[in-house]
Amino acid sequence: MRIAVISDTHDVYPPRFPQRLKGADEIWHLGDVCEPSTLVEFQNLDIPMQIVLGNNEAHELWPLELQLERGGLKFFLTHVPPRRIPSDVRVVLHGHTHVPRDETDERGVRWLNPGCITRPNRGAPASWAWLTIEAGKPLRWQIVRV
Repeated sequence: MRIAVISDTHDVYPPRFPQRLKGADEIWHLGDVCEPSTLVEFQNLDIPMQIVLGNNEAHELWPLELQLERGGLKFFLTHVPPRRIPSDVRVVLHGHTHVPRDETDERGVRWLNPGCITRPNRGAPASWAWLTIEAGKPLRWQIVRV
């Protein structure tokens, strides 16, 4: 399974960017979409999309967090990095900082952030990520520059 992970679009994305996600089995957006109409071109790809609410949305159309299971792994999706996570979660995906992240904590939980596709921060390039899940293989996380 190949998942395109994006965050912090803030109503803007590069021209033709959605077309780069065509090979995805799913799209996960980690918040700060802002206006829901921003996602129309992504939704037209007809790829299942999971979206969490960011801190810049003026609506409550999406949940603050999602717990998903893919390939036998439990994932926790949220916008702002959480202080606490459910004990059975193995991978936390978040946005908010606009900086890519791939770290494993002392409990073995992996923390991932795809960065930001439009307004990178702290010297990080504009980015998004591919998350690849294959049975019997380690999770693969690849940051992709916009």
